[in-house]
Amino acid sequence: MTGTAAAFGALHRDRAPGDPLVLPGPWDAASARVFEEAGFPALATPSAGVAASLGYADGSVPPREMFEAVGRIARAVSVPVSADVEDGYGLTPRRLVGRLLDAGVVGCNLEDSWGREGTAVGSLKDAQEQADYLAAVREVAGAELFVNARVDTYVRGVPDLAETVRRARLYLAAGADSVYVIMAPVDVIPALRDAIDAPLNVVHLPGGPSPKELGELGASRITFGPGLHHRATEALREIAEGLG
Repeated sequence: MTGTAAAFGALHRDRAPGDPLVLPGPWDAASARVFEEAGFPALATPSAGVAASLGYADGSVPPREMFEAVGRIARAVSVPVSADVEDGYGLTPRRLVGRLLDAGVVGCNLEDSWGREGTAVGSLKDAQEQADYLAAVREVAGAELFVNARVDTYVRGVPDLAETVRRARLYLAAGADSVYVIMAPVDVIPALRDAIDAPLNVVHLPGGPSPKELGELGASRITFGPGLHHRATEALREIAEGLG
């Protein structure tokens, strides 16, 4: 990797147990600056949080607006930013990589569920077809993007550890840099860590183990989905209720 993409990739490696890379999820330029000022070394946008900030339901943001929003976030801070771009919006690998690089990000999430362009929206994609797509993204991007391959087995009704690991290994062999098994039960994190020879992204959920505890279980990278946006919205609601 080159430039800030290399710096971002280095943040994932050689993490001590209990010291995972914590990546807050900004939804706009202002929240991104808050997280940077708090000392976080990198950020990872959540598609659902960005969607809410733009007035859309999760999964329904027009791609142009998503890339514009991500670009505003990346320009607002000096730390590396990775972007959740769902399933790639049906874009060819070349167009997707071009839009990501134009937005100024150094990484991306790509999920293996069908999005708005799929014929079976919300279901798992064929694992080999997803691996082929990731391989094409890697070929186009070269060292310019850190690719986080999201595995959706646990959110799509396939809570099968063996299938999850199979998909993760396929995606890594295709060129992904890390694996994100979204909503994996806490008790399977150690097994995932043992089976996947790459950084493991785990989502932090309110009321669940802390980022430190998730790191001790085997996570090397912690993200929050739209959780931080939800908390900020609740805080703003309390402020609003006290204005009268």
